[in-house]
Amino acid sequence: MPSIFHPFDPKRPKEIVRRYEGNPILTGADFPGDITWVFNSGVIKDEGRYIMVCRVEDSALYAYMWVADSEDGFHFTPRPMPVKVPLDDPEFKEYSFRTYYDPRVTKLDGVFYIVHAAHSKHACRLGLFRTIDFDEFEWMGCISEPDNRNGVLFPEKINGEYVRLDRPNIGSGGDGDIWVSYSPDLVHWGRSKCVIGREDFRWAWKKIGPGAVPIRTSEGWLTIFHGVRTQCAQHYVYQSGVFLLDLDDPSKVVAKAERAILVPQMEYELSGQTPSVVFTNAAILEDDGSVKIYYGAADSVQCVGLSTLDELLAACRNE
Repeated sequence: MPSIFHPFDPKRPKEIVRRYEGNPILTGADFPGDITWVFNSGVIKDEGRYIMVCRVEDSALYAYMWVADSEDGFHFTPRPMPVKVPLDDPEFKEYSFRTYYDPRVTKLDGVFYIVHAAHSKHACRLGLFRTIDFDEFEWMGCISEPDNRNGVLFPEKINGEYVRLDRPNIGSGGDGDIWVSYSPDLVHWGRSKCVIGREDFRWAWKKIGPGAVPIRTSEGWLTIFHGVRTQCAQHYVYQSGVFLLDLDDPSKVVAKAERAILVPQMEYELSGQTPSVVFTNAAILEDDGSVKIYYGAADSVQCVGLSTLDELLAACRNE
């Protein structure tokens, strides 16, 4: 009779993503004032410097975006004050002021765009900031219908259009899959398609969502995402995975890794505001082929993992 078990391969790598020995790289104590947590931060490398747009919270659970700078991608220095947001804008106050969080940073045509979740009494939507210098920020408004989050903007136009990945929520439990949408102007979005679903991953049956800004490779758009399963009834476990999308049609999956590439194991990932969470918002491909993967741990601290493009592509290709 055929075996019901998946064949075990002892040569399969134990680790595709290795944790930086200095993790966590930022904690609430690194920020001035009453900041208690930093996690799920967007990062971009531009002209040799690393710029992190942090998600931080204070003890009253007010959320802020806060810029931190680095020369090496590991040691970040927060600026003296958080990003100034338009608190006098009625639309921002109604649709985003309750909390804005989980920024992802993309550079397009010399402009940096920050897609973020915008949570209010109207449920969660996607909002968009833009900046050219990370000193002054313009809020461009909400760019999705409710209920939607985990918006990630591709780093170039595809077939003349802006492209984003997101995760529309389904039902009160926030279940959902990864979708792609297109826009002529970054404001009006449509032609949405489901790209990949929870059922495609054995370890992520609750929900999946986009994580890092996709990286262009010769084999497709390398896309690192998060997947969620339940452990012992309602205990959520957040892990990270990877797949490849077609370069010309990002609604098509070219290949995917069957296994998670990063699983909560360290104490700072298992214990915190939300236990058992690794949540990726950014990945930087370096000139030598190494990849820095930035992730929040347990909704409490900011961390980074290390891999290579070859390893991530092999994980997709071999499965």
